[in-house]
Amino acid sequence: MIRILLVDDQRLMRDGLRTLLELEADFEIVGEAGDGQAGLDVYDQTRPDVVLMDIRMPQMNGVEATRRLMAREPEARVIILTTFDDDANVFEGLRAGARGYLLKDLSGAELAGAIRTVMSGGALIEPSVARKVFAEFARLAPAARPAELPEPLSERELGILRLVADGLSNKEIALKLSLAEGTVKNYVTNVLAKIDARDRTQAALKARELGLL
Repeated sequence: MIRILLVDDQRLMRDGLRTLLELEADFEIVGEAGDGQAGLDVYDQTRPDVVLMDIRMPQMNGVEATRRLMAREPEARVIILTTFDDDANVFEGLRAGARGYLLKDLSGAELAGAIRTVMSGGALIEPSVARKVFAEFARLAPAARPAELPEPLSERELGILRLVADGLSNKEIALKLSLAEGTVKNYVTNVLAKIDARDRTQAALKARELGLL
């Protein structure tokens, strides 16, 4: 079973999420909270596998809650559920260590898939908004000189890293570059290892910081 904690100040949203997720045989809702501080407390009590975290909440918002949780529980899995146009703080949420970022208007099947992806060690950010997210990071971050990596990226790896930063999936990259999807997967794995990134989201952020984009 995948044990899930819901953190959102809207009771109706929590009820809706519970109803959707409890349709999945391998999901169990182990707790709910209406603000970030309460979410941290319930996390300690329930030790969930995945946290679904809203951003705008009273007492403590989702960004600060995610930051504090990741500081003491580096392996915690947090998925931010919010509205892109209204929440500039989503950028800080990703920096704080969230494993995923999804819009609240996604389907139940999409949310279930995202939870399983994050549970298996992956990360997920919707391709439809990934370009905007990373473009905003690029706009806000000062330009950096390219870093000297212990093992430099090849031109092909740099190209794939740029496409990852644009939010493309392995399948989309494969189609764009006329490569097999398995080949792209291997390239992405190598890129993550070379720049010491945990997942695709962190890779895109770190690539910007290293001046690779």
